[in-house]
Amino acid sequence: MRLRKFLGAAACAAVLGGFVLPAGVVLRAQQQPAGTARRGEGTPTQRVAVMRSRLEGLRRTLNSAIAMLNVGGDKKDEQKPADDAAGRLRGIEREAGQLLSEVNDIGGKAERAEKFDPAELDRLEAAVADLNERGEKALQETAGERRTAAATATPADKKNKKKKGGGGFLGLGKLFGGGDDEDKYAELLSGAAAGRDRQLFEEAAKLTRKGNYEGARLLFSTVITTYPDSPYLPHAKLAVADTFYLEGTTSALIQAGNAYQEWLTFFPTDPLADEVMLKVAEVEMRQMGLPDRDVTHARKAEQRLKALLQQFPQTALRPEVEVRIREVQENLGMHSFSIGNFYYDRYLRGVAPNPKGAQSRYREVVEKYQYFSRLDKALYLLGVTYVQEEEPDEAVKYFQRILREYPESEFAEKAREQLDAIGAEKPEADPKAANKVPPPDRGMMRKFLDQVLGTTPKTIDNDGVLIRKDSKEPALIDVIIENQGNLPVTTPTAPVSSRRIAPARPTVQPQPKPSQPVDDKNRPPQQPAAQPNTTTPQTVDGVRPPSAQPAATPTPPPGL
Repeated sequence: MRLRKFLGAAACAAVLGGFVLPAGVVLRAQQQPAGTARRGEGTPTQRVAVMRSRLEGLRRTLNSAIAMLNVGGDKKDEQKPADDAAGRLRGIEREAGQLLSEVNDIGGKAERAEKFDPAELDRLEAAVADLNERGEKALQETAGERRTAAATATPADKKNKKKKGGGGFLGLGKLFGGGDDEDKYAELLSGAAAGRDRQLFEEAAKLTRKGNYEGARLLFSTVITTYPDSPYLPHAKLAVADTFYLEGTTSALIQAGNAYQEWLTFFPTDPLADEVMLKVAEVEMRQMGLPDRDVTHARKAEQRLKALLQQFPQTALRPEVEVRIREVQENLGMHSFSIGNFYYDRYLRGVAPNPKGAQSRYREVVEKYQYFSRLDKALYLLGVTYVQEEEPDEAVKYFQRILREYPESEFAEKAREQLDAIGAEKPEADPKAANKVPPPDRGMMRKFLDQVLGTTPKTIDNDGVLIRKDSKEPALIDVIIENQGNLPVTTPTAPVSSRRIAPARPTVQPQPKPSQPVDDKNRPPQQPAAQPNTTTPQTVDGVRPPSAQPAATPTPPPGL
């Protein structure tokens, strides 16, 4: 048994990968558990940016609504209802201004690296969420007063208001650039009218394509708050989320994820629910970093993707979802695998008394990440750790799995040697395993750029659910406008592409698999198996860790 332990250590030293994490990364991984509860997401600076954006957007909407109520306000007999509504909205706007001042104050402290109470961020986030909810409710409840005020206003009233406002009527100069465009949008926002919800929705879509996301959100929000019975309302709420997603900054992505989740809360059975769930996962994937960094976003993306397949098992988006699950699991698997390599390197150098730390990480990779591209290597290293712990029965399971599922792997021959040493049966290869395609090599330069830029390989659709960012082709929002605010009627079993004149994204297929087994004559020659090194521990690439010492390698007992 001691001989097997020695052989296992020496063989594993010859194949231990060259992706070893520094001690600081492992410590950070231990100190930052994934389940840490927190009201907001991101760094303090990012959380402040999100709150600031929400408050500024709320204030713009409230000021526009107040200006509508003030149009024609010189008529004393009609002033009281408008004044009551305007006073209510003005009070909420003042609260938003006070909160914005507090947010800016704590944001300044964060930027200057001054100390502040983290609980204050939580309090402000809760206050912003509550105020935003009250503001939206007040806007919907005062829609009737705004409609009345707009109906009684004269062209002279509107002209006077435009002269008094420094930024133009309703203060829209900065959002819409002034001139004729400002007059057009001011007219749309001046009050409720039949058919105006469609005009607002259509103009907001045009602004989004031009990259004017703030202006588009104002118009979409007007549809939501002024026309609560409009057929465009659910799509306007979804379009607001799309504008944040298309904007693409860190704070905008956080708000996009929140907006998509809120939309799913209100419309869980909508025909677009599966696409929105996929978009929530893509929000997290766009924030994924390298495997040796924080993997919180990768874990959340995996949870969202699995929830999508569980809730919509027959979704036509399954091929895309499976591709994204593979990419996310590659990131998560490499994270745990690299930490396992770090711990095993410590054991080989005699720093750790046993390979238990590495064993738990390799086992996590094997049990959780079935699409990990180096799963065969993780299986072999896991089996070797069990050999070193003198648990051959456990080791056999992983060596046999290599022969069944990865018969063409470079670790298949090493697994046979381990099974021979243990005296266990060597199973035949699974016929389906012959069709497995190895992951493509991305090249040294591409890997170097990933490290420099901090990116990880992933398939991300940069378009929203309803709106495309750069394409001039029709998007789903155009289909909705043509159908008077409704999606085309489809059957429950119809594929996604049949519901759209122009799909929101190109179809992504999983990696192709050859239909016929690979011909032995055309198969590239296999590299000879590495011989166990009984003197010094080495990595797969033949590079020994700088701190490795030959004396730390386990040695066989005398006479063997």
